[in-house]
Amino acid sequence: MTAKKRKESAPELLYAVSLGCPKNLVDTEMITGAFISAGSRLTFEPESASVYLINTCAFLASARAEAQEAIEEGAAWKSRHPQGRLVVAGCLVNHPQIDEYKKAFPEVDLWAGPCELEKITPLPRCAGDVPLRLQLTLPHVAYLRIADGCDNRCAYCLIPKLRGDKRSRTISSCIAEAKQLIEVGVKELILIAQDTTAFGTDGENLAGLLRALEELPGAFRYRILYTHPVHYTDELISVLSSAKKFIPALDIPLQHISDAMLERMNRHTDSKWIRDLVAKLRRAIPGIALRTTFITGFPGETEEDFKELLEFAAEARFERLGVFAFSPEPGTPAFEMADQVPGDVADRRAREIMRRQHLRTAAANSKLTGQILEIMVDDIEENYAVGRTDADAPDIDQNVYVELPAKVRFAPGDRIKVRITGALKGGDLEAETVR
Repeated sequence: MTAKKRKESAPELLYAVSLGCPKNLVDTEMITGAFISAGSRLTFEPESASVYLINTCAFLASARAEAQEAIEEGAAWKSRHPQGRLVVAGCLVNHPQIDEYKKAFPEVDLWAGPCELEKITPLPRCAGDVPLRLQLTLPHVAYLRIADGCDNRCAYCLIPKLRGDKRSRTISSCIAEAKQLIEVGVKELILIAQDTTAFGTDGENLAGLLRALEELPGAFRYRILYTHPVHYTDELISVLSSAKKFIPALDIPLQHISDAMLERMNRHTDSKWIRDLVAKLRRAIPGIALRTTFITGFPGETEEDFKELLEFAAEARFERLGVFAFSPEPGTPAFEMADQVPGDVADRRAREIMRRQHLRTAAANSKLTGQILEIMVDDIEENYAVGRTDADAPDIDQNVYVELPAKVRFAPGDRIKVRITGALKGGDLEAETVR
């Protein structure tokens, strides 16, 4: 159905389910924005919807299980609303096992992969070839996707098959969208891509994009997620060290430190490069918060490899850390590798890393008591505010709960100074306002 025909008939009501990471959320924002521009409306009640959209993730087996559960709910909706349209979009559509899903769910009217969103509805563009989006995040937070796809070909990863090769936007397009977001009140821009540090073609790179962002007016700051260690350059580090709007926190999924594991993972780097990069970033940007993720139980990982990883995590003292137990994904080189590590061993190793990280986090949080920090307010409840430190990304990391005195009023998006009064179980913090 074309946009013109939709406008002439009764407006469609779209119910959207977005699964997976922020990169998927941007696709959902583009689809919903396109529906709105075509005269449709959104609904938060599936029973009133005429279109039921599920935007899927398929990176891990757990993500596919979540997608399958969501499609089952959509199929049940379709049985109650046979005239409605059930649409499944996203990475699952490009998964090697998609034919099995299509056979299992004949109720689905349309399957559309990440590069096929025009199948769902025409995607309008604003000035400067900026995609029209309906922002679904907190009003003061927005994701700025600077590229899509990936060329790294890590041995465990399906992303190139699911989302294709890397496709960078131009700096001018990114800046045009950033301006629009800032003008509507966004205070925190979060730069995302499958590999943000690989951004750029034809002489453009991430350092150039950050310089352009620094020139934009407005009370905003930017955060960078999903960086690959091999693509850091001295130029980029120099720009970050002098940037005024950069939130001093970096997400660098390292996956491992053992040279044997890094080579088998096809990470294009080695332990010396990684150690030097961590040291270089800490020297260049005092007080920076570093986040990483590791994979345990990758094929061939020995106890010696794991011990090296444990020791590195302790030495580097990452402010934020997550671990995935290796999950063999059909269609990846790692799936066919010899020396597969038993799943219970991979799980045990992941738990041990996280146990030690939780102890480090608890010790670090206890030292914060009495300190004055500036936080971003994300939400206001009756008598307290919920915020984040610079080290914490929204919907991922710990929160700071601030008791609000009478007659003290803040709004989401405000940056306020607080005094930390204690640490809560699970990593969150308590604080009071500084008068």
